[in-house]
Amino acid sequence: MVRVRFAPSPTGYLHVGGARTALYNWLFARNSGGKFLLRIEDTDFERSSGEMVEVILDSLRWLGLSWDEDVVFQTTRLERYRQVAEEMVKSGFAYRCRCTKEDLESEREAAKLKGETFKYSGRCREAGWPDDSGIPSVIRLRLDADSDIVFKDRIHGEIKVNSRDLDDFILLRSNGSPTYNFAAVVDDSDMQITHVIRGDDHLIN
Repeated sequence: MVRVRFAPSPTGYLHVGGARTALYNWLFARNSGGKFLLRIEDTDFERSSGEMVEVILDSLRWLGLSWDEDVVFQTTRLERYRQVAEEMVKSGFAYRCRCTKEDLESEREAAKLKGETFKYSGRCREAGWPDDSGIPSVIRLRLDADSDIVFKDRIHGEIKVNSRDLDDFILLRSNGSPTYNFAAVVDDSDMQITHVIRGDDHLIN
């Protein structure tokens, strides 16, 4: 069964682009006899608000876009993200990084002087830092050094990106909150999403 989702962030009003994405997902679900799900991506603790959640829900109702299951709020799933991140560390797909802001700024400046785009050096990749809550750390994805990441897009066809062009990006911040890309992937898997319908600006995500 087709299962699609609309996943707005309650940091502002529902805009035209968001309404368009919601409409496409809703139409695809209704045309295929599938499910249209709603997820509120509210892990931006500083900018998200309950007021904006209600505005978004009211806007979708006004548009006639009804959802099929209970609304999923990412802030209720923080423990799930931590669990998955820890599982990835244990299996070798992620690692703890204790680099400070100063360490990263130094690397950023060095890349700038060389005229290169900044990418994290991976200095903590093989450190094997233990889970010590007394020392601030983040959890980073461990990417292969040189491999093609390939997937098929219904509009653009085969998309290929080499891991050399990417970074060991952060999955879990030092305060325990997940980054956007990580939380979205965990949610899509848990919610059994079959198709992700977004604007082109999210293709790289």
